[in-house]
Amino acid sequence: MVDVARRVKLLAATLLAAASVSAAPATQTFTGVVSDEICAKNGHAKMQMGPTDAACTKACVLLHGASYVLQDGKTIYPLSDQKKPEAFAGQKVKVVGTLDPKTKAIHVDSIAAVK
Repeated sequence: MVDVARRVKLLAATLLAAASVSAAPATQTFTGVVSDEICAKNGHAKMQMGPTDAACTKACVLLHGASYVLQDGKTIYPLSDQKKPEAFAGQKVKVVGTLDPKTKAIHVDSIAAVK
């Protein structure tokens, strides 16, 4: 009887572990342009914070407290990491990470320029 109870507990624990692993968000690759949340919505031409999109993006983050985002057409993804994107401001990039389904933010694992 004790052996059966132990086996049931072990099976339940195994199933619970498998369910939690399968429920974890999958790593995805996203492609777009690193911008800031203000210009992603309104465009760099309206802000005119610098001579290039990269300069405008950096200025909006520094001077207006905007956050770096990934802009993929009309979709804007907030980025969890606010240090890595600075080097890629205004550039087309590939971001690897997981998408938070509630906030639509990308939890960044890596960022690389697209050539």
